Amino acid sequence: SRRGARSSKSNSHLQFVSAPAVVDTMAVDAASGLPTLSMEEVAKHSTKEDCWVVLYGKAYDLTKFGKVHPGGAALIYDNAGKDATALFDPIHPKDIMDKLLKPSLTMGVVDPATIKEEHIAKPPAPKEKPKKAAAKPAGGQAVELEVEEFVKPPLAAMLNTFDFESVARETMEPQAWGYYSSGGDDEITLRDNHMAFQRITMRPRILVNVSEIDMNTSFLGATSSLPLYFTATALAKLAHPDGEVGIVRAAHKAGVPYMLPTLSSYTLDEMLAARLPGQQLFAQLYVNPERSRSEEYVKKLEDAGVKALFVTVDAPQLGRREKDMRNKFTQQGSDVQGDDEDAGEVDRSQGATRAISSYIDPGLCWDDVPWLKSITKMKVLLKG
Repeated sequence: SRRGARSSKSNSHLQFVSAPAVVDTMAVDAASGLPTLSMEEVAKHSTKEDCWVVLYGKAYDLTKFGKVHPGGAALIYDNAGKDATALFDPIHPKDIMDKLLKPSLTMGVVDPATIKEEHIAKPPAPKEKPKKAAAKPAGGQAVELEVEEFVKPPLAAMLNTFDFESVARETMEPQAWGYYSSGGDDEITLRDNHMAFQRITMRPRILVNVSEIDMNTSFLGATSSLPLYFTATALAKLAHPDGEVGIVRAAHKAGVPYMLPTLSSYTLDEMLAARLPGQQLFAQLYVNPERSRSEEYVKKLEDAGVKALFVTVDAPQLGRREKDMRNKFTQQGSDVQGDDEDAGEVDRSQGATRAISSYIDPGLCWDDVPWLKSITKMKVLLKG
C-alpha cells in the first residue's frame, strides 16, 4: 500500500545493511548515511532487468521506474549503468528522484573520482532545422527554401494576452503546447469561455477625477498592487526552465500574490526558497487519495506563512484533452506524485493531464470540508 511504502522511510538505512554486495565492500558516506559506490560497481547494473542510473552524484535503481518514466522507458534503459545527469538536468529539479522513489531505491553516493568519460551519458546532437520543399519557378531551376527560425519578439511588443499565446505556440515543445492550450473533448466549453469573456462590458463612470489612480488593494490577508493574483498552473517547467521559481520572482516584481501549484515542476522547498522578504503567497491543493500526504503538504505551507489555501473541487478526474493525449506526455512528471511512480500507477500514455490525474482523489466531497478546515489555520477556499 502507499501508506506502507511511506512508512518504510524510517527503516530505509536498515535495508542497506542487509545488502552485503553493496555495504560490505563499500564505505558509507557520512553526510547522507548512504553507501559510497564506485562507478565500476554501478556499471555492472546496465541492463533493462537490472538498471542503475547516476543522477547528481547518487545511484538509483530505476528498473521499475523506467517503465513509467514520462520521457519514455528508452531514455532510462539506454543509460543503464551510466551517469545521466547531463540528460536529466535541463528538465528536472535536482532532488526529484528522492521525492519520486522509495528510499530503498537510492543505492548510494558515487565517488566522483571513479567516474570516467565513458561512464557519462551525452546529450544528443541538436537536430537540424527542417527545410521547406524545393520550389520550382515557372521557367527556372528548383530553389531550396530554408525555414526561418522564429525570433521571439521583445516583451514591449506584446500588447495583449493573445500575443503571448501566439508566441507560445511557436516557442514551446508540442507536448507542452498541447497541455496548456487544450480543452476537454471537442473543446466546446473552451470556446464558450472565450465567448463569455467577450460578452463582459464595462460601464463607464463620467466626470470622475482620475488624475491620480491607486490600484493597490488587499484580500485574504495579502496586499497586492492590482486586484488580481497569479493563479496556480501545473508543470510550469514545460513552458520554461525557470518554471514556478521564475513565476515566484515575477509575482514579487509585479507586487501581486502567487498561488503555488500542488502539481509543480519544482519542489515546494525550491518555490519557497525563491521568495523575497515580505513576499506573500497563496497555495492550491489537489487532495491526494492518501490523505496523510495532503496533511503533510498543508502543514508545510502553513509553517511557511502561506496566507490562504485554495482547494480544487471541480476536478475529481481531469478532462479528456484529446490534443494533449495525441502528443502524449514525454516531459517531466509532477514533483509530488511520490510512491505512485514506483508502483507503476501513473498513466503515461495519454498526455500530461492523464499523467498527473493519479494524484487527485476522485472521492472528495462535501463531507470532507470539515476535515479540510481541521488540518490548517489558513483561510480555506473551494475553487474551480
